[in-house]
Amino acid sequence: MAQIPNLDNSPLNLAALREQSQKDLLNIVKSIRGKKCLVIDPKLAGTLSLILQTSVLKEYGVELRILSADPLLTECPKIIYLVRSQPNFMKFVASQIKSDESKGLQREYFLYFVPRRTVCCEKILEEEKVHQKLTLGEYPLYLVPLDEDVLSFDLEYCLQECLVEGDTSSIWHIAKAIHKLEFAFGVIPNVRAKGVASTKAAELLNHMQLEDPVSMDDMGIPEIDTLILLDREVDMVTPMCSQLTYEGLVDEMLQIHNGSVEVDASIMGGQQDGKKVKVPLNSSDKLYKEIRDLNFDVVGKVLRQKATSIQQDYAEVKSTNTQSVSELKDFVKRLHSLPEIARHINLAQHLQSFVAKPSFHARVEIEQLILDVQNYETCFEYIEEIIQKQEPIETVLRLLVLFSLTNAGLQKKSFDYLRREILHSYGFEYMPLLHNLEKAGLVKKQEARSNWVGITRALQLIVDVNDMENPSDISYIFAGYAPLSIRLVQHAVRSGWRSIEELLKLLPGPHLDLKRGVSTMNSSLEVLPGSMAQQQSAERADRRSLVLVVFIGGVTSAEIAALRFLSAQEGMGYDFLIATTKVITGNTLLQPIIASSKEGMM
Repeated sequence: MAQIPNLDNSPLNLAALREQSQKDLLNIVKSIRGKKCLVIDPKLAGTLSLILQTSVLKEYGVELRILSADPLLTECPKIIYLVRSQPNFMKFVASQIKSDESKGLQREYFLYFVPRRTVCCEKILEEEKVHQKLTLGEYPLYLVPLDEDVLSFDLEYCLQECLVEGDTSSIWHIAKAIHKLEFAFGVIPNVRAKGVASTKAAELLNHMQLEDPVSMDDMGIPEIDTLILLDREVDMVTPMCSQLTYEGLVDEMLQIHNGSVEVDASIMGGQQDGKKVKVPLNSSDKLYKEIRDLNFDVVGKVLRQKATSIQQDYAEVKSTNTQSVSELKDFVKRLHSLPEIARHINLAQHLQSFVAKPSFHARVEIEQLILDVQNYETCFEYIEEIIQKQEPIETVLRLLVLFSLTNAGLQKKSFDYLRREILHSYGFEYMPLLHNLEKAGLVKKQEARSNWVGITRALQLIVDVNDMENPSDISYIFAGYAPLSIRLVQHAVRSGWRSIEELLKLLPGPHLDLKRGVSTMNSSLEVLPGSMAQQQSAERADRRSLVLVVFIGGVTSAEIAALRFLSAQEGMGYDFLIATTKVITGNTLLQPIIASSKEGMM
């Protein structure tokens, strides 16, 4: 199965978006004649694998290399660097050019920034004295389809930059990406935003429409009805919880990168230990599409039923000669699904080896207690115990952050004690990390009473789930906890946020709820004229409304599953398209903050 996802069933024409990205890249390659070497930064290589097959590039006489600090090994006379606008990559480029010069190699160099050039990067090239040796350009890759209903801005460090470093350049990138979408699909008439970064992105989007307006006369009815922007900071509780859906667990345990996981061949039934195999995971795999968002306890039953059904069909075929040709044809069709069934049985068995451990169940139970704001002492003692056992630092921090957020901070005595225990168990090099977590508001001293209980009641975040196989509410995602972020989306699409204005004030950051007119030339907050609004409303009545939900700072697979569940509910009338800076788990959310804190010590 191909890693590039099939986009035929997308609620928006994402295939056209991907085709444009393919075309832009191939135009760069074709514009430089002769044999050339395309040097890509490591993260971008994975992103490009979702856009086109590397074999296509090779057809245009392209050698592929991954950018590193080492000298470039190629005989090609023309070098094309395709890199994101990060200072360290500029240093690598400069180092390779200087290495070529020291060997007397005469080459032409081209550098394409993704998605745009920055003054900071150009300055480094000038300082390194290689600026004049390069022909500079841009590859405007702002959005990449991860699947038929998920887009990525590919901004891996957005949360850390916004929360810890105070760098908000990624917000401009997000606004620009949405504005580019509007050129393809029309100006989005309803915009709701919650959080500092989200409201800023909404304001930038309006400003861009003023400066570079999308002509509504040519566009007709906008294809996206509503844009909802949410800061991850508004709901940091959800990613700290252990995901219990199949896809969520795969990401937690094995880490999904660019729509695939890499596992030992032995896990997938192979003979060679140590050899890695890549397993694509997207909706092109029909079975994966069916089971990805189910609670993991249900997945085993579904896989068993499918395997048993094919086994029974096989037994019938063997025992009788009376099948018609069409019946045999149906049976052969079902046999084609065997590789998919085998793939997911192998993966599910591997996950079961983690999920079956008492430590996993104990952690999920503690998370439930923390979410219910019950048994403060029991939760505190559990965190103290896993610190003393020196469990992975991410495991400790996830529970500590969850504990702090739901209690509006830790009691001073608890705060000081747990910080001291972490430094004794893991080393004093973690001191900057603890400082950064406090700076980001993730772990802090308690200064006021917690609003969490009031928020959970008002939004019905804690719900008893009686039937995991046929759930009636999104709370099945976390076995009884409905993600705060998705409850906010529910309110946003049903009645706007004005109905929960007071509640929104209890959550981090400002919020806005606005209409954008057919023309935003004169006013960035122009309200649709009544007759025009009625006309557009009547025209939209013939189709399901499309809501673009943008997560700034990352979204979990569990939250994506919750939005898919909502969309599938009878009478919902909405399709959701999700765009995110990154698909995250609690671990991958914290890891860049941990890494940058360590760098600060060096």
